[in-house]
Amino acid sequence: MKIAVDVIESGKVGAGVLGSQNEMPGEARLVDDRVRALLAAVNAARIAGLPGDQRFLDSIERALAGARIDDRAVRPPLPQIFKGGLSPSRLRKVTELVHAKIDDELTLEQMANAVNLSVAHFSQMFRKSTGQSPHRFVLQQRVERAKELLRKAEARVLDVAVACGFKTQQHFARVFRQICGTSPTQYRREVFG
Repeated sequence: MKIAVDVIESGKVGAGVLGSQNEMPGEARLVDDRVRALLAAVNAARIAGLPGDQRFLDSIERALAGARIDDRAVRPPLPQIFKGGLSPSRLRKVTELVHAKIDDELTLEQMANAVNLSVAHFSQMFRKSTGQSPHRFVLQQRVERAKELLRKAEARVLDVAVACGFKTQQHFARVFRQICGTSPTQYRREVFG
C-alpha cells in the first residue's frame, strides 16, 4: 500500500510502478485503467484522511499487486513458422505412424524408416519442421491422447497410462505434469468439476 500512497503523494506514476519501459523520466502516465482506478480510490481515501478501514486498504493493495502480476505475466509465445525440414507428406506420414503406435513402443529408427531417411537426417529435418525433437513430439501426442481418455469417467489413470504407451503410471504422471502443468488426477478433477 505504501507504494500506491507514495506514488500518489509524489505525483510520479511511471516505470517504477507499472514496469513500463517506454516511460520517459518525469512523465506521469498510466497505461493500465485498472491501476489508474485503484490509485484514484487510494487518492480519494487519502484526501478523506485515509479511513481506518484496513480491509479497504488491504483489498486495494491486493488488487494493485494482481495488476502488477498480470502486467508481468508470461504471455504465450507467438506461433513459430519453421522453414525447411520434412515435406508436408512426410510429416503427415510420421504423424500418422505416431498416432497408429501411440500405445506401443515407437523408435526413432521406425519413424525415420517411414519416410526413407537416416536417423540423424530425420531428426534434424523433423526438428526443422516442428521446432521440437521427435521424442518430445511423441510425448506430446501421447499426452493429448491421454487427455481425451481422462475425460471419460470410467477410465482409470493406470489404464490411460498404458493405453498411451507409458510403461509406468509414475512416468506418465511426470510427463503429463511437465507438459500440462498439472497431474492427470488433477486434470480429471478439473474436467469433471
